[in-house]
Amino acid sequence: MKPDTAALGRSPQHKTLPSSATPGVNVDTASLAALEAAARDFHFLSRQPVHSLLSGRHGSRVRGRGLAFEELRPYLPGDDVRTMDWRVTARTGKPHVRVYAEEKERPALVVVDQRINMFFGSRRAMKSVAAAEVAALATWRMVVEGDRVGGVVFGDKEVTALAPQRSQHGVLHLLGELARHNQALRADAPASQGASQLNAALQHALQLARRDYLVIVISDFSGNDAQTRDLMLELRRRNDMLSVLVYDPFLLNLPDSGHLVVSDGELQVELGFGRETLRSAIHRFADDHNASLVEWHNGIGVPLLPISAAEDTALQLRRLLGYPADASPRRGKA
Repeated sequence: MKPDTAALGRSPQHKTLPSSATPGVNVDTASLAALEAAARDFHFLSRQPVHSLLSGRHGSRVRGRGLAFEELRPYLPGDDVRTMDWRVTARTGKPHVRVYAEEKERPALVVVDQRINMFFGSRRAMKSVAAAEVAALATWRMVVEGDRVGGVVFGDKEVTALAPQRSQHGVLHLLGELARHNQALRADAPASQGASQLNAALQHALQLARRDYLVIVISDFSGNDAQTRDLMLELRRRNDMLSVLVYDPFLLNLPDSGHLVVSDGELQVELGFGRETLRSAIHRFADDHNASLVEWHNGIGVPLLPISAAEDTALQLRRLLGYPADASPRRGKA
């Protein structure tokens, strides 16, 4: 599917967007649409490479799009003799069968955080930009696989929920809403109101993803609480789920000198990094925070993918979900 660039930003479903974005600070529909070309060599389907974090998680037992070869293994009592691979059996002298996995159409839903807590970045891009890029790449990837994709995009004041579609118009509408929420972020905006909007977005996701969806939640999970956990558990019970933790590495690599002004939209504090005690305290906070998020996700049984806003988003997704950087999938072989 090739986007009609003449139609970008002109969907009657949303307001006309600016024709350009400031790289790293915000995105527009055109820049997100351009990521279609980068949505390759990774996927969310059942046939993940062995090293993938999602290997084997999404096999379907429901008949749908047909059968996909999964593996060749020795014959076991009870196997259907019609699946016998006679060539391998003759070559090895031992009976072998071909195992297939049933495929079905699986709609997907991306839940994307565009709250003020995401409007931070020390290198390359804001976390809000990286989150929008992950959502766009996932959307294009799922559309290429033939699935319908919808989205829930949320900021500090508004939640936009879009039902899954497979059309070009539907994809561009979703990307347009992502861009609109992203461009609404400003440095002088009030501090985020805890988990209220995150929970509201997850409630919208529950209404859309009733069963057998792939739900991808893209956030820094700032302010998550007991209700967040309950909503995530309910989503996981009905669907396949994946969390993408968008982070900035600044707190993990603090400079030995200099100052940083931190603001919540109302109050400002200047931090001086020349003090070892301050750097140590910030490091401990960052380590504890990251460890608690990993433990939180382990507790609800949802895989967690870390994405740094300081690195190329598409390259990170390929590294985590696809093929190694120095290899490509073998084509034409089962």
